[in-house]
Amino acid sequence: MKRQKRIALVNDITGFGRCSVAVELPLISALKIQACPLPTALLSVHTGFPEHYMDDYTSHMRPYMESWQQNKLDFDGIMTGFLGSEEQIQIVIDFIRMFKGPDTRVMVDPVMGDHGKLYKSYTPAMCREMRRLLSVADLVTPNLTEACELLDIPYPQDGKVTDRELERMAKGLAEHGPAQVVITGLHEGEDKIKNFLYEGGRGRVLAAPKIGGDRSGSGDAFAAIVGASLIKGEPLEKAVQKAASFINRCLEFAVELDLPWNYGLPFEEYLTELH
Repeated sequence: MKRQKRIALVNDITGFGRCSVAVELPLISALKIQACPLPTALLSVHTGFPEHYMDDYTSHMRPYMESWQQNKLDFDGIMTGFLGSEEQIQIVIDFIRMFKGPDTRVMVDPVMGDHGKLYKSYTPAMCREMRRLLSVADLVTPNLTEACELLDIPYPQDGKVTDRELERMAKGLAEHGPAQVVITGLHEGEDKIKNFLYEGGRGRVLAAPKIGGDRSGSGDAFAAIVGASLIKGEPLEKAVQKAASFINRCLEFAVELDLPWNYGLPFEEYLTELH
């Protein structure tokens, strides 16, 4: 049966705040890839708001994915995002073993922390489990905090790191399993932000202008665009450039709107331009 390519999204579904599946699904769909969510949790708003309601979906994940298996579904890509417990990480590893075919690309966005600090939910045991997830990944997209934690090395002072150090870090991550590594959201002075790409034994830097401050959902948007572009057969560098360019346009519009950081990226304005 002929069909579109499809990606399974293992992530939470948040009603307001433009993050996780609420960002990934429309962006992946705009890139003409079918997006199929496997929820890890349901949230009213993300945790960057003063109050939030959350329904943990852990107990439902195995019956959900077993239904997919019984219906003989298969996927060209599997993309993981925020995972809330050791149990969820193990479920994801089992999901990958269940659904990864010879040509299925596994893309891990290890949503663990930022600015040198882990999220409150992340225990040392969870960090060890996330390192296990690397062994089944084809692509990993950590920020600097997450890369350091996955490698079990100290976060650099003031978050400053040289390209040579990034090369060593990316190589270290690749040695755990993923052939492609992108260390994201690296600050270069006051006016630039860069991503460090590593594949085929070498790394390179892609820099872009820094626009505004940090904004919820930016990492989800980046992972979605890169992941869908790779599934379409595009090279990693082109995929990263596309994601960075699109996010910058959204950031410019967010600044124009004076949008609070926790309202996320106003990507809807440019969705039809994504291809």
